Amino acid sequence: MNFHKAKFKAAYGTSTQIPESVEPEIAFAGRSNVGKSSLLNKLMGRKALAKVSSTPGKTATINFYDINGALLVDLPGYGYAKRSKAELARWSELIEGYFAQERFFTLVVSLIDVRHDPTELDMNMVEFLRTSGLPFAIALTKADKLSNQKARSQKRAIEKKLDLPEDVPVLLTSSSSGTGIDELRRLIIDRVKDEEMPDA
Repeated sequence: MNFHKAKFKAAYGTSTQIPESVEPEIAFAGRSNVGKSSLLNKLMGRKALAKVSSTPGKTATINFYDINGALLVDLPGYGYAKRSKAELARWSELIEGYFAQERFFTLVVSLIDVRHDPTELDMNMVEFLRTSGLPFAIALTKADKLSNQKARSQKRAIEKKLDLPEDVPVLLTSSSSGTGIDELRRLIIDRVKDEEMPDA
């Protein structure tokens, strides 16, 4: 699996448009301003494959990226209020509709800004992943904005607040400094290797 050969595959505006799942999928979910697109670009070793905007909540589709044997799935950011009710409802349908489908959910990476306590929406997402039985990990973003000591302290505080199962990985990451990116790649590769795909 070569992250540097990643390429954009498709974008979908409603969950009903998404084709049947035939490859392992690693989905990324988080608040609109958590730095999801920047992290994906760093993960794929590209500068602008995932579109980064100065306006939070810009991603209005589910975007799929092919990394040669698996798909990275960029889910619309949640929690950004400056959109119409109809648009927010469509985004909600996209995310909920995606997770309601029978898909090869290899891993869901829930992104949380390490500088702040998890919001209610962050807590809700983690609780959804836990109760749904989906395999997930936590990526704490923007670790470069804090000292190493403060980042580690925040990581412990967030782990305690989320009350995570012991087998849920929690990674400090930064799209600017590259902190945790190799670790996240290894986690994804290991999970894809463990995925037992049915015969075609």
